[in-house]
Amino acid sequence: MAYETEDHETQYCFPAINSSCIKGKRSTHEYNIMYAFFSLLSAWTVFLNLLVIISISHFKKLHTPTNLIILSLAVADLLVGLIVMPVEATRLIETCWYFGDTLCRLFLIIMGLLFSASLSNLVVIAVDRYVAVCHPLQYPQKITTTKTLFIVCLFWVCSSAYNIAIVMSVSHKKYACYGECTIVITFDWSVTDLFLSFLFPCTLIITLYLRIFYVAHQQVKVINSLMKGEKHVTEGSVRRKSESKAALTLGIIVTVYLFCWIPFFILSLTENTGMASTTAYILLWILYINSGLNPLIYAFFYPWFKMSVKHIITLKIFQQASSRLNIFTNHHS
Repeated sequence: MAYETEDHETQYCFPAINSSCIKGKRSTHEYNIMYAFFSLLSAWTVFLNLLVIISISHFKKLHTPTNLIILSLAVADLLVGLIVMPVEATRLIETCWYFGDTLCRLFLIIMGLLFSASLSNLVVIAVDRYVAVCHPLQYPQKITTTKTLFIVCLFWVCSSAYNIAIVMSVSHKKYACYGECTIVITFDWSVTDLFLSFLFPCTLIITLYLRIFYVAHQQVKVINSLMKGEKHVTEGSVRRKSESKAALTLGIIVTVYLFCWIPFFILSLTENTGMASTTAYILLWILYINSGLNPLIYAFFYPWFKMSVKHIITLKIFQQASSRLNIFTNHHS
């Protein structure tokens, strides 16, 4: 094995090729620990997101527009755990790209697609919560499951087309060594990407959430004053309180994502040179780990998620008519 040679000997990714990249040195111990860690991280991310996908797909009561977007986000997160994490971990541990040029481009397209899909899902979540909290009476007419499904699919298609266009139009680096998987993006694409993948979605999300929290805060104040005066609190105002709670939960998911995403994006703009620095790798992995965090946030805030996980783990979902079960019972959703 390459890593068991003498220390002073330079190792190459492809020894038979003159322009091969130099392979980083690691001890057998380091290899084993890194492979074990990244395998567990990948499996954990896939498992948690699979629970979200099964919950929302199986239980009829969870077929709502908001949950449809959460389902779409979980699909993107699951694919990060299934495809991106293992490939990236191999690239990080081996310090070489062994899969050839075509697979490198395909991998970069998939990676870009999943980032774009996650970010566009968060934009749709922000719009959904904005209508639910700020225009509650128009919500059932404006946001239907069919409309949401159409928009989510449209965003996936657009994200795919956009990332294929970027990767296919950029020339594969001419000067770098053989055994690397990076592309150098042209200035025009960098500016386009800065606007489409960063400034526009982040500004929109932050603006909508500031408005949501302001309105929700006002509504809670009104409800609390009604309760203090022991006036009749309508069902509508109770529903508004639960809409605000849902907005808060999804707000946490959005905030966590932006905290993970913004530093990485800023760094990738300042260092448009293959992104191989240690800082870049750490920030990139923080972004991947975010895919395993979302289900934990649901588990913490959504009683229905805890209930559905119990049903999945105890295999009760295989019982007849289990899909029609009301998993909101004994809980205020």
